[in-house]
Amino acid sequence: MDMQTLYLIVPLAPLFGAIVAGLFGKLIGRAGAHVVTIAGVAVSFIASVFVFQDVLAGHTFNGTVYTWMVLGDLSFEVGFLIDSLTVMMMLVVTFVSLMVHVYTIGYMHDDPGYQRFFSYISLFTFAMLMLVMSNNFLQLFFGWEAVGLVSYLLIGFWYQKESAIYANLKAFLVNRVGDFGFILGIGLVLAYFGSLDYATVFAKAPALANESITIWGDSAWNLMTVIGILLFIGAMGKSAQFPLHVWLPDSMEGPTPISALIHAATMVTAGIFMVARMSPLYELSDVALSFIMVIGAITALFMGFLGIVQNDIKRVVAYSTLSQLGYMTVALGASAYSVAVFHLMTHAFFKALLFLAAGSVIIAMHHNQDIRTMGGLKKYMPITWITALIGSLALIGTPFLSGFYSKETIIEAVKLSHLPVADIAYWAVLIGVFVTAFYSFRMYFLVFHGKERFHNAHHHGGDGHGQDDHGHHGGIPHETPWVVTGPLLLLALPSLAIGYMTIEPMLHGDFFRNAIYVSDRHPVMVELNQHFQGAMAYALHAFVTVPFWLAAAGVGLSAYFYLLRPDIPAAIQKRFAFLHAMLVNKYWFDELYSLVFAKGARLLGGGLWRGGDQATIDGAVNGLARQVNRIAGLLKSFQSGYIYHYAFAMLIGVFVLVSWFARLN
Repeated sequence: MDMQTLYLIVPLAPLFGAIVAGLFGKLIGRAGAHVVTIAGVAVSFIASVFVFQDVLAGHTFNGTVYTWMVLGDLSFEVGFLIDSLTVMMMLVVTFVSLMVHVYTIGYMHDDPGYQRFFSYISLFTFAMLMLVMSNNFLQLFFGWEAVGLVSYLLIGFWYQKESAIYANLKAFLVNRVGDFGFILGIGLVLAYFGSLDYATVFAKAPALANESITIWGDSAWNLMTVIGILLFIGAMGKSAQFPLHVWLPDSMEGPTPISALIHAATMVTAGIFMVARMSPLYELSDVALSFIMVIGAITALFMGFLGIVQNDIKRVVAYSTLSQLGYMTVALGASAYSVAVFHLMTHAFFKALLFLAAGSVIIAMHHNQDIRTMGGLKKYMPITWITALIGSLALIGTPFLSGFYSKETIIEAVKLSHLPVADIAYWAVLIGVFVTAFYSFRMYFLVFHGKERFHNAHHHGGDGHGQDDHGHHGGIPHETPWVVTGPLLLLALPSLAIGYMTIEPMLHGDFFRNAIYVSDRHPVMVELNQHFQGAMAYALHAFVTVPFWLAAAGVGLSAYFYLLRPDIPAAIQKRFAFLHAMLVNKYWFDELYSLVFAKGARLLGGGLWRGGDQATIDGAVNGLARQVNRIAGLLKSFQSGYIYHYAFAMLIGVFVLVSWFARLN
């Protein structure tokens, strides 16, 4: 089989599974639905492994698979760009998706929408693969919108719940805001470069580096800055960066498997991937890079603070995702694209692991998600406990674990960056290390250690209706079935080792040499390479660095607060009531948006309806009708039925006409 067929198999296998499970779900039943979709994603994963080996052997591909339409010189096509950046994303997407598919058998065991769910997650996998494999902006946009659509379907999967419907509408609308910027950026690319093909655009970019455009008035803007910022606004929506971050915590209304797949591992990283792919454009604009760094720094720090006050197990993990996406964005701003993508990869494994571990706890707790009603689960759920511990340790950047290598390198890259905003960003990511460690282990201690608080908890539904009958015996939680714990163990392995194994080729080798471009003006990676002495030395050196001790302090403080002295957090909460209220209300962003945009739109609509529809349009239409009525009333009075009236009218008419003609001549 030639490689091009293999490229096609990767996205089409999950699509086939999605179509079969979606359209013929009743025919093939539950078992049929999970068999066909898991087989599709497994085939996709195996094919991705072969493609990966092929790329390692030095074979890349950039070509058109199908031409959709041609307009003059422009052709709109479906094409693949297979290089090191693509195959890394393909492996992450297919592997995490495969784990989530298997896990779903256990998690959605008794859900009436079982086949529909499998169809959606397979369709999502197809859309994400189309996004990362694209070689042109049209297909990128197709994948971009398709993952947004499937995300909408999955967040609102339990459509009987009002909160789920509200959440999926919110996610959809906030993403439209970002996508508006994204499509404007693509439009500018098309207008100035005359092509949507990456290779053509990147080749022409240096020639247009100093081109300026006027947007409004006389102010001139650098073309690359405008394109860069507009494309990044798209990424801000998808990757939930401040101020378009508000949809991600609410998206936890969807079932846990998609929280892991979409809102931790793949879809939210599409924006990060896109900026890395566009590195030849971003390298031409320091303003765009500074903008990216500032947004990332705000997200990394301030979204972390929100994790401290959350009590819903999934929302804690959701805020940590927001914060980690901020870290990746900061790395992009520092021109350390490979570091951002490296963190994307390590984060995908340990964050999917954390979400699935949270889901395992939710199953055991009768679908109750409040961490205040848990505690002491370690002895009942040993596999979930150890995998959650590995995930948490990787997340906070424990030396030798995968998260350490990527997170530590991001902090160093920001420190070395010469952008004017780098200092602020450096402090933000540094404080973020402490905050991350504190809220991650707050959750971990409250769930797995301390005294058992679930005996007096009321078993109320958490994230929907689920398997209440096969999860418990007499109310004591116990380990979940192997379809749940198996994926946890398989995700724990890369969370432990993948950073150690891949840091050298990905960051300091030439793995991304042809996929990511960094100009000589931004020498961050060069400087990082000079300090690097190998994965082992890097981890050993960590014990004397500030981030390590900040993380240790965060863990220590949360252990002291939540295991030994739970009265202290309660006292702090009372003392700083305003601060606590601010965090619980998420800085009042939702209220602000609903006041300004939702109410504003309704006021505008109301004003247009009253002033436009009622006064102007109805006024004009009804006014015309009234005039016609008046004239008709006048004419009606002449229709008397007497012949001499009509003869008189005719004489007057003839007189008027004759006078008029006489005047003309």
